[in-house]
Amino acid sequence: METVNLLTIVTIAFLGSFGHCIGMCGGIVLAYSTIKIDPESSKVSQSVAHLLYSFGRVFTYTILGAIFGALGGVVTFSNTANGVLLLIAGVAMVLAGLSLMGKIKFLTLIEHSFSSSNTYKNLFKRVLHSKSNMSFFTLGMLNGLLPCGFVYFFAITAASTASPFYGALVMMVFGLSTIPAMFGLGFLASLSRATSMRNMMVSLSSFAVVLYGIYTIYNGYDYLARADKTLSECHSK
Repeated sequence: METVNLLTIVTIAFLGSFGHCIGMCGGIVLAYSTIKIDPESSKVSQSVAHLLYSFGRVFTYTILGAIFGALGGVVTFSNTANGVLLLIAGVAMVLAGLSLMGKIKFLTLIEHSFSSSNTYKNLFKRVLHSKSNMSFFTLGMLNGLLPCGFVYFFAITAASTASPFYGALVMMVFGLSTIPAMFGLGFLASLSRATSMRNMMVSLSSFAVVLYGIYTIYNGYDYLARADKTLSECHSK
């Protein structure tokens, strides 16, 4: 992974967390803040609870990143395969960015109904009403499994690394970059109602996703060009 790529991931995730993530997961944060956290408890105790929840999300994202990175690595054994995978990933990223802008319904169409299963809902409800510190971490892990277009985008990015390690790194950096917004929301419920700021953040992150998708398409084209050059050299010998 190049430094510029990691900085891009941090930028997109940080901006997107103040827009998309607060809109998607803000309700869960406000729910557990109301149900699970005693308002009379110390700020340190409340901070620990919010951090455990966030680290639970990051843990799930990291595991998913390793899985998608491994899946991407299965098909990346040549410049041609690398190029095709990057082209597919780049196009998907551009579609994801346009979807975040509200131009198309790409992300809505690919979301699944995992969260609607009775097993998931019963477990989520049980953990939500538990008062133990570990329940905050578990709740975060469950939240990390919820259908989310923004997570899908970074999962595609993880797959494009073709490596379990770098795939996990992508998703871990993504998760860590969303902590400031979600942590702040736990203390400042007004963030969830700051519609103008959220819209601005969504627009900026969506634009960044599209640009990163175009950059990924260019890298895919570069791989295919190298594969074609190698093939031409073989034929000329």
